[in-house]
This record gives sequence, structure tokens and C-alpha cells, in this order.
Amino acid sequence: MSFEKAKEFLESKNLGDKIIVLDEKSATVEQAANALGVTEAEIAKTLSFIVDEKPILIVLEGTARIDNKKYRQTFHTKARMIPFDLVEELTGHEVGGVCPFGVNDNINIYLDESLRNYEKVYPAAGNDHTAIVLSLEELETAVNPTAWVDVAKISE
Repeated sequence: MSFEKAKEFLESKNLGDKIIVLDEKSATVEQAANALGVTEAEIAKTLSFIVDEKPILIVLEGTARIDNKKYRQTFHTKARMIPFDLVEELTGHEVGGVCPFGVNDNINIYLDESLRNYEKVYPAAGNDHTAIVLSLEELETAVNPTAWVDVAKISE
């Protein structure tokens, strides 16, 4: 169901032709990079958190981690990820396919500044065997983020 929701959303934005269905599993950044033949940093991973008792999504470059200090300064609370068993219920997508496309209503989506280092990024498209290649402009236009944030630290 997650893939169908993401696909329908992306088709409504005239981006359905950019979806990539993979033979290999792409649930992790490493798996997605290997399956797509790109660097791990080019994968746009989507992390899910709870802020003020509501789910939010943050999309950041694949090798980035959440910087707890920056997160607290931005969201005025400690970073608290959605528990594994609640991710699909709260976001509309299963773990391994969480993406900013076709999510449940009233979820704020944030794009992290770490994405700006890449011309194209590869977010998941609703399940652990799909991705989509988008320019940052296409990503931003498609998801209409609540804001761009700077909450990442890049792994060395």
C-alpha cells in the first residue's frame, strides 16, 4: 500500500516516470546506494520523529546523522524517533520505504540543508524496493516542505 500511495502522489506531481523499481532491497542507505550505483551520500533518507505529540519527517543526505544540539535548537525538544512498530501507522509508510511522498495528512516535512550538496538525490518511493531520482528543485516542489532546516552532522 505504501508504494501505491507514493506512486499516486508522485504521478500527481508529474514525477511518476522518475520512479525506479529495484530488484535488490533498498531499505538501508547502503543497500539503496549499492542497488542504484550511487554514493551513500546521494541517498535522501527520511527519518521520522515525534514533535509535540505529532509525527514529522526530516529528509537528509544519506551519510548524515541528526545533530542533537541543532535538533533541540530547531524544534525546542529532544530528538525522539517514532518507535519502529508505529512508523507505518503514523507516517503511512513502512520502515525501509519511509519517504516524503504520499504520507498521512498533517505531517510536517522538513528538508535538511545537507541535501544542498547534491544536484540529484535518491529518496525511497514507498517501499524497500523503490527509489526516485529528483533534483532538489523537484523534491522541494513535490513535497512543499514546512521549512529547510539545519539539523544534520555529516559522518566522516
